[in-house]
Amino acid sequence: MLPLAMLSGAFFYEFFQQLSFLTPGLIFSMLFITYCKLSFRDLKFSGLHIWLLMVQLIGCLVVYGGLVWFDPVVAEGGLICVLAPTATAAAVVTGMLGGSVACLAAYTLMSSLVVAVVSPLIFTLLGEHPDMSFWTSILYICRQVMPVLVLPFALALLLERVFPAVHRRLKKLQILSFYLWALGLTIVTGKTVYFIVHQENVNVVEEWWMAALALVICIFQFGLGRRIGRRYGDAVSGGQGLGQKNTILAIWMAQVYLNPLSSIAPASYVLWQNIINSYQLWKTRN
Repeated sequence: MLPLAMLSGAFFYEFFQQLSFLTPGLIFSMLFITYCKLSFRDLKFSGLHIWLLMVQLIGCLVVYGGLVWFDPVVAEGGLICVLAPTATAAAVVTGMLGGSVACLAAYTLMSSLVVAVVSPLIFTLLGEHPDMSFWTSILYICRQVMPVLVLPFALALLLERVFPAVHRRLKKLQILSFYLWALGLTIVTGKTVYFIVHQENVNVVEEWWMAALALVICIFQFGLGRRIGRRYGDAVSGGQGLGQKNTILAIWMAQVYLNPLSSIAPASYVLWQNIINSYQLWKTRN
């Protein structure tokens, strides 16, 4: 499904980029269906989650600060690869690798909600909306990010209390989230390719730098996450929590709130993280 989604978006980018307005709704739906699977009474937060969150929030600023002198667009690409919350599918891979699904589910929820609160401030400080005042820019980004990331959680919680039968039904339809993810990946790939093809000042070297940076960040986050997780007896959850990103959300954020060209970094990250996970799954089965 991964190569089919990306190839379809790349080859038919003229069509799929026209559907980019659907991306926020797809992200909302994926998170909502995923949250319906969670049992909020059983979610437990630990020191592992705090460490992973600190790496995610502080690390994105360190990456940006260390690269902005070299190339601001490359720096923005690196920032979004670190800041992006954990992928909704990470819990599935965690279970297949023998990690704690409950631990990873708790961190997926935590990272998504924290990014919803923190990202408007970070994007505003980067100054990609110079035509707006500081607070106007924050409110503008909040109005778009908060509903996508926070409302699915609130709606799933409300549904569990008010309509438990419907909640149980959605809990059994988790495969829908996978197909929504595939469609979302196709659309954001199409929009990324469209932007690359139609950009006025082509800088191929800059694009290769972002792809290479995404690879380095991906390997580092998986490795560091496993190292932190090992201290809490769950290296798999630590690696997946920090390494596997919600790349559809990351690409959308980069295209909307940063320099659109920076979306090449999270688009490359899609490939790298799936190669790493494929290797881990192959190693586990053998």
